[in-house]
Amino acid sequence: MSMKNYVAACALALCIGLPVGGGAFLQQAHAAGTDVFNPQQRAAIIEIVRNALKTDPTILSDAIQSIRQQATAQQDAQAKAAVRANWAALSTAPSYAVRGNPQGQVTVVEFLDPRCGYCRKAAPLVDQFLTKHPDVRLVEKVIPVLGEASILEARAIYAAAFQGQYDAMRRRLMEDNAKPSMERIRDIAKGLKLDLTRFEKDMASPAVMGLLATNLHQAQMVGVQGTPTFLFGQAAIAPGALDMAQMEQFLTLAQKG
Repeated sequence: MSMKNYVAACALALCIGLPVGGGAFLQQAHAAGTDVFNPQQRAAIIEIVRNALKTDPTILSDAIQSIRQQATAQQDAQAKAAVRANWAALSTAPSYAVRGNPQGQVTVVEFLDPRCGYCRKAAPLVDQFLTKHPDVRLVEKVIPVLGEASILEARAIYAAAFQGQYDAMRRRLMEDNAKPSMERIRDIAKGLKLDLTRFEKDMASPAVMGLLATNLHQAQMVGVQGTPTFLFGQAAIAPGALDMAQMEQFLTLAQKG
């Protein structure tokens, strides 16, 4: 960052009450619990920036972008630290929610919502990715974040798991374009030859609710902002529907550790 933009960023941060970082002196002063600038100095810095903005308005946009980049980098670092600290739990799931090679050298975690259009678009690509890379172990974490329909379908997926039909129910629901409803879910369950009485009981069971609560808690821990979100080992957090090239780039990072 240029000195011009650095000073502007500092001034903006001071104006809106953000902590200022980036220099050893500033860090030492903050650590010592002292004010870096007295009120007169703060006022002088702000006045300098105000005058500069009159002749070069790009300072403001550059400074705001700099602050945003710093905030994004900090959030990314915090998320990766959370992944490392909680990797044992994040990389664990019931056997029915583990795809690919259960003994694979690299574990990829996918947070998905069955109603998410991007998750649905990514589903066949994930299948291709696992076929192409037999050394990958994929852990699925279903998180219902898109409302009541998502919750209903997530409950159905885990209830079906108790009768050995987790993957079949997940695929049917994610390929289905009918309006989500309990009646539609019953129809799919019948097609899968499930015991409907047991299935509906399991949908409301503490076991299913516990699985969903655990997944949602883990997503929150690592700062998942949307679905799908992939964790490529402890090396990378990749939100959004990726293409094959991107998935392979992230896989390479995970393989390197």
